[in-house]
Amino acid sequence: MDALMTLASDPAVWAALGALIAMEVVLGIDNLIFISILTNKLPEHQRSKGRKIGIGLALILRLALLSTVAI
Repeated sequence: MDALMTLASDPAVWAALGALIAMEVVLGIDNLIFISILTNKLPEHQRSKGRKIGIGLALILRLALLSTVAI
């Protein structure tokens, strides 16, 4: 518990967390734009399903990669 309090009071940890959050937001927006461009090439009835699958897979991949950093 003492180590957690030490981390919480370290400004470098908060700066790193802020940078990570900013990068995730930018990459998330990038994924949305890229998936939208690709799914516009699909037939109209498949676009919604394609966007949902693409965004879902992007989210799962990002969470998997982030979990490897935590290990």
